Amino acid sequence: MRPRKIITMLATVALTGGSLTACSSSDDTSNSSTASCPQPTVGGAGANPPAGAAANLPLAKTITPSDTSTSTVIDGSGPAIQCGKTALKTTNDIVYDSPVSGGKQVPLKLDLQVPQTGGARPLVIYLTGGGFSSANKSGNLDQRTYVAEQGFAVASIEYRTVRNGATYQEIVGDVKSAIRFLRAHAAEYGIDPAKVAVWGQSAGGYLAAMTGVTNGLAQFEGTGNPGQSSEVQAVVDEFGPADIAKVAADFDTAAQKSNYTPGNSLAQVIFGPGTKLSVTAEPAVTAKANPATYADASDPSFVFLHGSADQLVSPSQTLALHNSLRADGVDSTRYVVQDANHGDLAFLTGDANAASQWSSQQVMGTIVSFLTKHLT
Repeated sequence: MRPRKIITMLATVALTGGSLTACSSSDDTSNSSTASCPQPTVGGAGANPPAGAAANLPLAKTITPSDTSTSTVIDGSGPAIQCGKTALKTTNDIVYDSPVSGGKQVPLKLDLQVPQTGGARPLVIYLTGGGFSSANKSGNLDQRTYVAEQGFAVASIEYRTVRNGATYQEIVGDVKSAIRFLRAHAAEYGIDPAKVAVWGQSAGGYLAAMTGVTNGLAQFEGTGNPGQSSEVQAVVDEFGPADIAKVAADFDTAAQKSNYTPGNSLAQVIFGPGTKLSVTAEPAVTAKANPATYADASDPSFVFLHGSADQLVSPSQTLALHNSLRADGVDSTRYVVQDANHGDLAFLTGDANAASQWSSQQVMGTIVSFLTKHLT
C-alpha cells in the first residue's frame, strides 16, 4: 500500500520582501516499503503555500541562458526513482545540538535513515531548502530514501534560520555540529566516520558548498559537539546560490528588484537580524559569504546540478562557483538539467510533473554515482 503523500512548502516568503524557496515531497511513514518512492502531487494536504505567499515569490519571467561549455547538459527525463528494495532503519528527531540564538535555546534535530545490513555506511548529510527562513527536515523523503537505499546513511537536519536571528556563519556552524555529533555516535548508528558528504538543495545547496570549502576554518565551527572533525569528503549542490549579491543576475528587472529588497531574508542571513541593507549594499561583506572566497585545492570534490529554467536562483550562480573551484584546482563537475525549474514549484504552476526531472533515475543516479565514487 502506498504511504500517504504530503506536499510541504519548504520555504516561507522572506521576512521582508522575497526569498529563495523550494518545495518538495515528504511522507508520514518512517520506513521504505513500497515499490515507488513518494512523488510530489498537486492538490494533496499541504499542497498550497500560506496565504499570500505565492504572490510574493520573486519568480523570474525571463532567464538569460548561461554558458554550458564547462558543464554537461542532461534532460532529466525517463523513469522515476524506485524505492522499497532495501530495508532501512529510521530514527527520527535525534537532538544533535541546542545552540542559543536571540537569547533562547534552539534544540536542533535530525532524521536518520541507515540500511539495515552491510556494516558501517558512508554518511550523507541532507540540507533542505527554505530561503534561510525555514529548515523542514521532513522534506524530500523520496529522494533521501532512494539515496539511503543505495548504501548510505542519510541524515536530514534542522538548522537555525533568520527567524532565530542566525547568520550564514552560525548556520554553517550548525551543519558542522551535526557532522561532529554523528561522527561521535558513528558506532551507535552504523556510520563510517571517515566518509562524509553534504548534499543540499537551494539554500541547503549554498550551505553544503560553504561547509565543503570551510573545512578546518575555526570561524565556521561553532561550539556544538567538540572533539570530532567536521570535515567532509564530497559536496552535492543542487541549484544553490553562491554570490548572493548576484542571485538574480540572470533575471528580469522585476525579479531582481524583489530579490534585492532591503532587509529581506537574504540580507538578514548576511548582515544579521533587523538589517535595513540590501545584499547589494556592501560587496566586501557579501564576498565573505561567497563560497568562492574560501576555495582552494584542498577542498573536497563537488558536483553541481541546476535547472536551465530556474526562476528563483540564477543558473549562473552554480556556474560561477563551479568555474571558480576548477580554477583553484578543485575537482568539480556541473550538470544543467534542461528546462528544469527550481525543485518542485507545483504549488504555483499546477503542473503535477513540475519536479519530475529532479526525482528521475537520470538525475538521482548522477548524484548517487558521485557519492559512490567519492565515499566508497
